This record gives sequence, C-alpha cells and structure tokens, in this order.
Amino acid sequence: MNRDAPVRPKKHLGQHFLKDASVAEAIAEAIAAVARPLGGEVIQVEVGPGTGALTRPLAEKGLGPVYALEVDAESLAYLNDQQVLPAGQILSQDLLAWNPTSLPAIGDKSFLLVGNFPYNISSQIVFWAFDHRAQVHALVGMFQKEVAERIVAPPGSKVYGILSVLMQIHYVPAYLFTVAPGAFLPPPKVQSGVLSLVRRPTPLGPPVGDGELKRVVKAAFNQRRKTLRNALRSAGFDVSDCDPRLMELRAEQLDPETFAGLAYQLQKKA
Repeated sequence: MNRDAPVRPKKHLGQHFLKDASVAEAIAEAIAAVARPLGGEVIQVEVGPGTGALTRPLAEKGLGPVYALEVDAESLAYLNDQQVLPAGQILSQDLLAWNPTSLPAIGDKSFLLVGNFPYNISSQIVFWAFDHRAQVHALVGMFQKEVAERIVAPPGSKVYGILSVLMQIHYVPAYLFTVAPGAFLPPPKVQSGVLSLVRRPTPLGPPVGDGELKRVVKAAFNQRRKTLRNALRSAGFDVSDCDPRLMELRAEQLDPETFAGLAYQLQKKA
C-alpha cells in the first residue's frame, strides 16, 4: 500500500485525507485552545478520522478521551491495525444517525465535536450540532471554505444565511485559518477553512423553540430577495402585529438576535 495513501480515498464519502502534519497540529492546537479553559478531562468526538492525521496529534495533547466516528470499513481497519486510539474508542458509526447518549463514556456529558469534516455532509453536520447543542460544547474543525465562511458570516454579507443565524444564536463563531488544497490527498478543487464555534452561556435573544426558529429563518432566506413581510406571509405567517419597519427589511439585514426575537413573537402568536 502506498505510504502516502494507506487508505484509498473514496469520492462518494467526500474523503480528502489530510497529509500535512503542520496543518493537523494547528487544528489540534485550535481544539486544545477551546478545551483547556474547561479544566479537567474533555471528551472529543472526531468525525471521519480517515487515516488518523488529526487523531494522533489530538490524542497526544492529553486533553481527555478521543472517540472517532468512521463509516469507511477500510479506514476503520487501518485505524484499528495502527492502534491510533485505545480499544473501544474507534467506532463504526455515522454521526448523523448517532445518539451520543448511547455511548456510556459520554452519556449526558458535554463534548467537543471536531474533525476534518467530509465536504459532502458538512452542512448536515452543522445542523446535527445545532440539534445536539445541549451536549456539543464546541464545534472545531475544517470545512470547505465557502461553508466555513457562511457559518461565520455577519449580517449584510452575501453569504449570511440560515446556518449563520441558527449557529450564531447559540455559538460564538471564529474563522481561524485557510488551508490550501495541497495539504490533502487527493487535493480538493476548493480551499478549506478551519473554524471554531463555542457555545454561548446564554443564547442570543428570547427563548424560542427550535421548530419555530428554523421555520422563520428558512422562510426568510428561502426568498431572500423579498421583504420579510412578503417572505413570511408566503410561508403562512401572520405578520400583522410585527414591527412594520422590520417587515420592510430583507433577511440578510437582520442580526441573529433580532431573528430570535421575531421567531419568539411569531411563536407566541401561533
């Protein structure tokens, strides 16, 4: 087996294996920077470890146990053969179908969700983190650059959207650095971006149910060229009691906290 490719990258799994050790160390250090202030041992759950390029330096940090979720049988065999992690910490598991409470070592504890995230399901991973935010203390890792930029985008940006609003209400975002295609095998056709999202002690805005928040934000951005009045009305919302000045704006003009307030108002009225 080729030393540079101990596992065959599979296009259908969105696999681009990180081969640059300095990039892997930089990501591991970014994760450590989030973990250290928490004190004590911090559980880290890595998605798609592949050949273990990030897993090894992360485990060497000694921050706490690392659990790796992998769906590729070839990668699983390699990671176990190389004993990249202790027995029982490499799991044949699809994150999107995984319930963290099913793992006794985690139970109801918080953890960090980390990794060189597969590009083909990166947005789904972010939505999964949102849905499991009671346990996901932070999300730290590498995405396709345009996805990373979308998550951290401020209001007014052309790429500010659904992911930006939902995550920023509950997490503090930071774009850390860009990674060139040459750091991977095979090289992707796009650049990559490493970011961190650390859960806020208190979400922005008033308390609002996930379902209503998602409905309002998706309705606003699905017709982002329309004013909020028209976009929300066409999605079935009664906006007659909403601030008329707010209703004249478009989705990208509202910050996450204002979106939370709007969803709360519409939730109370429903």
